[in-house]
Amino acid sequence: MGTSLSKRSFLTLKDFSRDEIRELLDLSHTVKRQRRDGEIHQRFLGRTLAMLFEKRSTRTRCAFDTAFGEEGGHAVFLSAEDIHLGVKESLEDTARVLGRMFDAIEFRGFKQKTAEVLAEYSGVPVYNGLTDDFHPTQALADLMTIEEHFGRLEGINVCFCGDGRNNVARSLLIGCAKMGVNITIAAPSALAPSKENIASAETEAMTRRSAVRTLERLEFAVKDADVIYTDVWASMGEEALLAEREPLLRPYQVNQALMERSGKPTTMFLHCLPAVRGREVTAEVIDGSRSLVWEQAENRKHTIKALMLATLS
Repeated sequence: MGTSLSKRSFLTLKDFSRDEIRELLDLSHTVKRQRRDGEIHQRFLGRTLAMLFEKRSTRTRCAFDTAFGEEGGHAVFLSAEDIHLGVKESLEDTARVLGRMFDAIEFRGFKQKTAEVLAEYSGVPVYNGLTDDFHPTQALADLMTIEEHFGRLEGINVCFCGDGRNNVARSLLIGCAKMGVNITIAAPSALAPSKENIASAETEAMTRRSAVRTLERLEFAVKDADVIYTDVWASMGEEALLAEREPLLRPYQVNQALMERSGKPTTMFLHCLPAVRGREVTAEVIDGSRSLVWEQAENRKHTIKALMLATLS
């Protein structure tokens, strides 16, 4: 394991080079093999992790908690109702206190700025477990899952269908572009990625000779796709917008007919979960033989363990 990532925070994949992401993925495959082989390590023995949650979570919370605990560390769950997270005392002061008591901090919440302030003032690694802007630990697990199934990343065609502006789509754009994956965002124009996000991804993709595309026409977007990916139509905190989103996104539902439009019998399905069967994806697809969502969910744990091992080394 290299030391280039030691004491680094993980707030967005924009801050990490291709080689650094490659190091995290290689380590992720290693720790997954170790777990499958029944190896027990205590590499976090005597270490502590603060887990700050403004938003509910299943996979992120369980992944951080079990990954840290399996290695002998002690994780402490803290919701916004448990501590003064920018209320009564400044966020900077909370960060300073947590940095004196914990070896690392995980944050899952609304504002990207909150994660940035925690990283700036705590003095310890801070991991972004999801903000409204980015979901980098999810993208890391997505890349691991794709590589695990296809044996490579470079040249793989990924098509994300749905809300192209959400945190998953943004992080997927960055991660795929940096790792040589051809990424297409299929979304209605009102929910297409920002020009800034596309330009940033295109700059990365140029060095990897991969493609970045945004398309409204779904039949063109999914052609030759190796992976079709979708997410819920209204992210946490946007539930009130579902009524206006549904007419826009209904044509982008991932169903068996759409899977077949790739023209490849080997096309696989990904979803970051939780999923609403019958809305963004049909039960036939998510529960079918071409679904990788359960491996994808499991890989949240292995990639997060690798991230913490690399940054707390």
